[in-house]
This record gives sequence, structure tokens and C-alpha cells, in this order.
Amino acid sequence: MTTGKINVSVENIFPLIKKFLYSDHEIFLRELVSNGTDATLKLKHLISIGEAKVEYGNPIIEIKVDKEGKKIHIIDQGLGMTADEVEKYINQVAFSGAEEFLDKYKDSAKDSGIIGHFGLGFYSAFMVAEKVEIITKSYKDEPAAHWTCDGSPEFTLEPADKTSRGTEIILHIAEDSLEFLEDSKISGLLNKYNKFMPIPIKFGTRTETLPKPEDAPEDYVNETIELDNIINNPNPAWTKQPSELSDEDYKNFYRELYPMQFEDPLFNIHLNVDYPFNLTGILYFPKLGSDMQIQKDKIQLYQNQVYVTDNVEGIVPEFLTMLKGVIDSPDIPLNVSRSGLQADGAVKKISNYITRKVADKLKALFNENRADFEAKWNDIKIVLEYGMLSEDKFYEKAGAFVLYPTVDNTYFTLEELKEKLKENQTDKDGKLVVLYAGNKEEQHSYIETAKAKGYEVLLLDSPIISHLIQKIENDNQDVTFVRVDSDHIDNLIKKDENTISKLSDEEKAALKTSLEAYIPKAYSVQLEAMDSQAAPFIITQPEFMRRMKEMSQSGGGGMFGMGNMPEMYNLVVNTNSDLASNILNTEDKTHQEHLVKQALDLAKLSQNLLKGEALTAFVKRSFEMIK
Repeated sequence: MTTGKINVSVENIFPLIKKFLYSDHEIFLRELVSNGTDATLKLKHLISIGEAKVEYGNPIIEIKVDKEGKKIHIIDQGLGMTADEVEKYINQVAFSGAEEFLDKYKDSAKDSGIIGHFGLGFYSAFMVAEKVEIITKSYKDEPAAHWTCDGSPEFTLEPADKTSRGTEIILHIAEDSLEFLEDSKISGLLNKYNKFMPIPIKFGTRTETLPKPEDAPEDYVNETIELDNIINNPNPAWTKQPSELSDEDYKNFYRELYPMQFEDPLFNIHLNVDYPFNLTGILYFPKLGSDMQIQKDKIQLYQNQVYVTDNVEGIVPEFLTMLKGVIDSPDIPLNVSRSGLQADGAVKKISNYITRKVADKLKALFNENRADFEAKWNDIKIVLEYGMLSEDKFYEKAGAFVLYPTVDNTYFTLEELKEKLKENQTDKDGKLVVLYAGNKEEQHSYIETAKAKGYEVLLLDSPIISHLIQKIENDNQDVTFVRVDSDHIDNLIKKDENTISKLSDEEKAALKTSLEAYIPKAYSVQLEAMDSQAAPFIITQPEFMRRMKEMSQSGGGGMFGMGNMPEMYNLVVNTNSDLASNILNTEDKTHQEHLVKQALDLAKLSQNLLKGEALTAFVKRSFEMIK
């Protein structure tokens, strides 16, 4: 038997490992199962190149829990180790980075990727175990070895009587980690970290009832057999070529990833690149609607089929973090901080690739079946609009598939929209005016007024639309977006013709004075000569002020405190209406005030602005009028 001291200058590294990685102590199982997987895959490679003259067979990794003995066994059938290799890889190499790890990463060691990066993966066992044994037999024709360490730098290494190839690790669980002796706990960890490992993982057994034979007698009792309980899928969809998978395969994998998700995804994007970096994965577009408060952290990051995290910020462009799915790459550095990750050159290339791939797929879907794409638009638009705002590369490609729907459910791309509107909605200054509504119900009367003029009205209702139209306007100087309730229709798209007012300038001045005596200061009175059949009073909200306020409330906007400003409205009074003449010519000031307030309340009612006490008073007053 050999005894010795592990070559490390820190006198007792194990408590330090436990202390610095305590919040992630559950990763011990991930690390040890990953080591077993590596050992099995390495053996497969050695056999394939003729270096190992053994049968590969159908190797598995087995986890056993001995609750009474307070032990966990992790057993693989991989290449195993000789005594010399145990000495080299367990006692020396594994600690080559130990001091650097402790000095450099003791503050950020909670990142579960760090420990494996430094070759300390095996030693994560001491986060839960007070003693660890390794019993291992190499695929080479050499004796088995038995290594034992009790968490101090001392170890023992002696021959073992193991005859089968592979490695068994025995963890003697510490008193403060007895929770890991519960089957449900181990099952949960295997499901979280090892669900898609490339080697089958056995945890216990399960029974299966055999079907009843056709010629069985009536009193036949169905036979049951005991089978290995394999908890993982070694060949998940993302490891296959898209040509091997049907739509149903993609949907089934989505259900495997998200068992509690009952709605099917709208479509998926299969990622597969091997140069200049390795990356595979499948991203799914779930139904999103217009809600910006969507739960992120639904994309799972894997490294060679080993689960790492569901925080993919910096790797996946931010606008796509609202999607679901899997990304697997061995090229993502997991040992750096989140800010370092975002600055990493390889990661930036990965992010750019994903952006480009998603844009290309969306363009293809649009071209292949536009009607289907239009039908899904409202469920995906928030991601695409956010992408246009946040990623220039996506914005450049988005013109080919981003849609602008009208209130009548007709869909246009921006170029189609320009072509459609240029004849009728170009103002006298040569600017193309795109009218839009944010809410079809609340702005119904304004929409109908615009449609009566033959104008198209878009329905743009996402919470970031003010930011997006600002960007589009900056890039298209001949186009302006105006919400349909921001002014009287003739002012929204100004033409050369002017409507003549029935009132003289003196009468208009007198009317304005009378109106302002009764109209609250929040409303700016604006006299307009309109068609005599148009509404006498119209409330509008100035486009610039409303847009700046919306942008400030949803982040940005460029004007400090704009989101807290009170609402400001214009009251547009039609000087050609009979009501305007009545107000002007009424000498009874009480009656004049009554006319103005009733008309203002009606205008407020049409804008959904009449509420509470004012609405109660208006209803009471209106019933009095029709007694």
C-alpha cells in the first residue's frame, strides 16, 4: 500500500473548496457523472482508432444510494485508471490550478463552471463527503487500484480486487449533507444536470407490465419485468441533423424540455455550426403576445450535453432571451464573470451568429408561407420589435419580414406600406404620413374618421412601439408616424386645400375667450374650420409629448422625468359646427357654461377620459335633459 500527501501548498484545501463553492455544492453529482461520461467517451475513441483492444459493449453510468451506510456510489464502465494514473491525475494534476483558483476566484467561485475548469471537478466530491474512495480498473491489462482520502491532504493507494473495467467512486456523505441520501434529491439533480448526457445513466430500476398474450386463459395474470431505470436521453434532438427530424420530433423535444408547458411552440430554429466555433441547439418561439414582463431564463445552456445554466445573457442576444430551447457549445468560457463573458470575442461571434441565423430563418418562414407567418405575427412581434431596437444586425435584415398590420387585419412590410400609402397619404410637404392606433376600441371614432377619408390606419400596440417608430423615422426621413388621435384628421395629413370658417376672426376670438372661461387648464383650446358634419369638440393628444412620455415610461426617451409629467390634451373645436355658433351667440352665461361642459364631457367620453365623479355627474345631467 502506498500512502502520501497530496502535492498542494494550501494545508487543507477541502474546507476551502466547500466554503467557496458552498452555494453550488449540489454540482458534485454533475461533475462526477461528467467525469464518468468523459472516461466512457474516451474509451470509445481509443477503440475506434485501434489503440484499445477491448469490446466497447453498451456501457452505462450507474448511481446507487446506500442510505443506511450513508454512501453514494457513482460507477462507470469507461477506460479506468492504473495506480500510476491515479497518482498522476488525482493527486497531482487535479491540484495544479488549486492555488490560482483560490487566489483569483475565491470571490466569484459560486459560478458552478469554475471548479471543473481547474481540474477540480473530482474534488467537488468533498463538498458533500467526509471521505471519498476510488476503486478503478484500467482497460489496460494492469491491476485495479483503490484510493482513499478523508478530506485531509493524506491519502492511501493500494491494489484492489475489482475485475471489471471502469471506475467506482464511493462518497461517504458528511453529516451536513445527508439530504443527498434521499432518492428524490438525487433524482432531481440527475434530471436537472444530466438529463441529456451522451451515456445512459441508471438510477434504480422500474417495473414494466408485459402485454397479455392473445391465447392467454381468462385467469392469466400479467407478468412484470424489472428494467434499468435510465433517467436521461443520450441522443437529444439538438445533437441530430435537421434532416433527421420531423415537426413532431421538434414538438416532442419541446415537451421533454418543458413538461409543464401545455401549448405547442409556434416554430423552431435549429442551430448547427462547427466553424469558427462549435455550437448546436434548438430555439423555440412560444406564444408571447405583447407582454414585456415575460419570464426569461428559459433557454438552457449545455456544454457537451452537460447542463450548465439557464442564464444565457451575453451568449444569446438579449431580445432572444424571451425564447425557449437549448444551446450547447464547448467553446463558451464558463470560468469568467458575466461581464467578462459579454466582452469575450468568441462569445460575441456566437451571439452574432445566433442573431443572423434567427433572422435568416424568419425570412425563410415568411417567404415559404406568408399567410401562416401573418397569423402568428401578434404572438411573436414583441421579440422581433425588441430585436430591431437592440441589435443593429437584426434591424438590417428585419425589413424583409417584419410586418405592420392595419386595423382591418391587412399586413404590410415597410416597403409595401410606403408603396400603398404614397398616393393618398403624402402631405403637401412631400412627407409620407403613416397613421396608427394603439387601441382599436378606445380610438374607434378617430379610426373611422380617418377611414372615411380613404386613409389606412395601422394597429401598433406593443409597449415599445414609440421607441421603434422613432428609429424607423430616423432611418426613413421621408416617413412620419402619427397616432390617429393626436390631432384633427386634416391636420394629421395636411393637404393644400383649406376649409373656410363660417366665423370671422373677431367671432373666433370671442368664442375662444368664452370657451377658456369654462375649460380646465389641462386642455389647450384650438379652433379649426372643419366640415360642418364633423364632431363639434374633439380631444387630441399631441404626438410628440405623448410619444416622449411613453418612451420615458418604457425606458429611455431622452427627456428626464417625462414619464411623470401630467397628461396634456388639445381640445379641437369645429368653428363650422352649429354648436360652436350656439355657444358664441348664447347670452345666458349659465346656459353657455352648460353647453360647453356637456360638449367637453362628450368629447372626453369618446376618449375614455371621463371617469369617477365627473362621469357620475355627466350621466345624471344627461338623464335630466331627456326627462
